[in-house]
Amino acid sequence: MAVSVKDRDTLRELGKRVADIAALPVQKEKIALWKALNALKPVRPMVTVDQVCWNEMDVDGGLTLRCRDDFFRQVESRMRRTLYSWKRMPVDRVVEGVIDIPKVIRGGGFGIDTIEQVAVTDPENAVVAHAYEDQLRTEEDVERIGAGEVFLDKEATARREVQAQEIFDGILQVRMQGWFPVFAPWDRIVTWRGPENMLLDLAMRPAFMHRIISRLTDAHLDQLDQLEEKGLLGHSQALIHCTGAWTDELPAPGFDPDRPRAKDLWTFGMSQIFSTVGPATHKEFELDYANRWHERFGLVYYGCCEPLDGKIDVIRGTPHVRKISMSPWVNVEKGAERIGSDFVFSRKPNPAFLATESWDGDLVERDLRETVEVCRRHGCPVELILKDISTVRYQPQRLWEWAKIAMRVVEET
Repeated sequence: MAVSVKDRDTLRELGKRVADIAALPVQKEKIALWKALNALKPVRPMVTVDQVCWNEMDVDGGLTLRCRDDFFRQVESRMRRTLYSWKRMPVDRVVEGVIDIPKVIRGGGFGIDTIEQVAVTDPENAVVAHAYEDQLRTEEDVERIGAGEVFLDKEATARREVQAQEIFDGILQVRMQGWFPVFAPWDRIVTWRGPENMLLDLAMRPAFMHRIISRLTDAHLDQLDQLEEKGLLGHSQALIHCTGAWTDELPAPGFDPDRPRAKDLWTFGMSQIFSTVGPATHKEFELDYANRWHERFGLVYYGCCEPLDGKIDVIRGTPHVRKISMSPWVNVEKGAERIGSDFVFSRKPNPAFLATESWDGDLVERDLRETVEVCRRHGCPVELILKDISTVRYQPQRLWEWAKIAMRVVEET
């Protein structure tokens, strides 16, 4: 199906604006700064903003979508958000003269679908509450877990590529992109069982839980084998879990862009539901399995919202780990002391500061300065990654101000 003239013109105009920004010298400067941080030789702390409550952000119609085609509305949305971010909260974002178009990859999955109920407070916001039905009660239920076949829809991918080349010809490089797989099995198991059932069974039925995680780990590795064998992995990552992924260490020698390998890529892993378990349990039920995944990849970002300041010793055994998440619930001093100069202290400042009844920029600045100062004393490479922003109370200026404060803090160090 041909792209409509209106959709084509809309996307070309946005593409030209993105290309103009991508051509600025500052993009190369920012990439160099990210490479230095990721090599554990930082010039200064780095800052990104991601996972924004976009439904609250539009102030001038710049985020309003105009394309009619469902797929190219997604492309349009991505470009509009890039332009918005560059104008109002650029921080250490890098804008490249490339448009990534996902290949049409079918299949996947692990044999079980989530059954849930949701509770919605703001119908315009994607953040909702979940109540999950337990689907893994018996050994027979566990046998359902397995990797489905993954395959490329060649016809749909070729059609999408032709359309993208027609739209962005002479403006942006079109890069057909595969998958960037991650390993977060416990986050998936929670959606199959519910958190209460899962946590109770860690204590009451440990052998049963080992059976679940063992089978799901095997399924993940099976799927990864398929992606490698069929040339369906992505390459040239700009981000890894909301942070800059630029590095001179990847891809590995022998890289072929038509057939990327896991060792050419970053991956990330997490186990957010393990926030309440101790280091020994975390290692036994998560890391001892996750490390089979991590060893396949070139570099690893580990963690998300779970507090990991007390688990650095067990995380040290993770192959190729380079960045460790330090969520809003960590003790910054303890985490920085244990990380030292060995990993990037990937700090997640508290997004709740943007959701309070009244905005307090001074509180934000004190919080950021504390993190930067503690990391300086302990020799920690540090990045400030504001994410999981569920609301700014429909006052987007709060986020713009956060970005200005963060940049002022890191540029004064």
